[in-house]
Amino acid sequence: MLQSLTSNSCVRLIQSNKSTWYFLFLVLGYVLYLIFGAVVFSSVELPYEDLLRQELRTVKRHFLQENKCLSEERLEEFLAKALEASNYGVSVLNNASSNWNWDFTSALFFASTVLSTTGYGHTAPLSDGGKAFCIVYSVIGIPFTLLFLTAVVQRIMVFSTRRPVTYVHTRWGLPKPLVAGVHATLLAAFTASGFFLIPAAIFSALEEDWNFLESFYFCFISLSTIGLGDYVPGEGSNQRFRELYKVGITIYLLLGLIAVLVVLETFCELQQLKQLRKMFYLKKEKPQDRLTILDHDHLSFTSVSDQAASLREDKTEPYVDVPVLSSPAGDDRIIR
Repeated sequence: MLQSLTSNSCVRLIQSNKSTWYFLFLVLGYVLYLIFGAVVFSSVELPYEDLLRQELRTVKRHFLQENKCLSEERLEEFLAKALEASNYGVSVLNNASSNWNWDFTSALFFASTVLSTTGYGHTAPLSDGGKAFCIVYSVIGIPFTLLFLTAVVQRIMVFSTRRPVTYVHTRWGLPKPLVAGVHATLLAAFTASGFFLIPAAIFSALEEDWNFLESFYFCFISLSTIGLGDYVPGEGSNQRFRELYKVGITIYLLLGLIAVLVVLETFCELQQLKQLRKMFYLKKEKPQDRLTILDHDHLSFTSVSDQAASLREDKTEPYVDVPVLSSPAGDDRIIR
């Protein structure tokens, strides 16, 4: 008997807190996914890092052996200075000295990466004034960009998703969830082709050192706003029409980000995903003060209704008691 009561109470506890248990499983799954990613990245990249370190040590040792007049301390000092400048986008190589990082087109490209939170990191402000302005510019610009993107995506969604789905649903009588799912799949395929595959082929042709995989990697890292900065187009020494190329890349990143957001919003409106999200959300509860007001209004309405009902009963009473009057003689009764 005690065991059955305990099991029933546990079942009731689990059923009454389903969203909490689902949320805990979601957190656990996310942590496991992070650990899985760390294990895979470490196992794949660590051997390449070790090989690169060995190659650098070998090159450095051979260089010092061939240039005995140069001490290792002076070489370390020079390399540290060169690497520090490279972190700010300034290279000591002769073939890269002609490219400026802060001309108008490069600054426009940098501003777009800041506002879209992509942040490649290949170029950073050098001066204290530039760093301070970057903070203020980002504080104002990032919410402004989110507002801009939200307004644009909301208007595009009307013509790209909602109207086509409603038209097919009403025209052919197909189930709306089915139509929405097929439409989202086709829209994702179109976006992948127009903003990932085709641009990747173009970048692999324009950038000498990029193959198709590296170009596709750049497109994905950029439009997902990850922005690692290991691949940045237009940084080659012999890049033709570099200014126009930078402007075109800026436009591509902005349009591609809008397209990706439209696809994500389209998938978020699917009925299946809405039901999935509800599993992890807390149920909305009415505020206590609102409940009190509603109860008070209900009681007031009930009391008024009762009073009105009693008045209606009084008005519809079929008989009225009237006093009986008798004549002075006592023989006749007069009823008035």
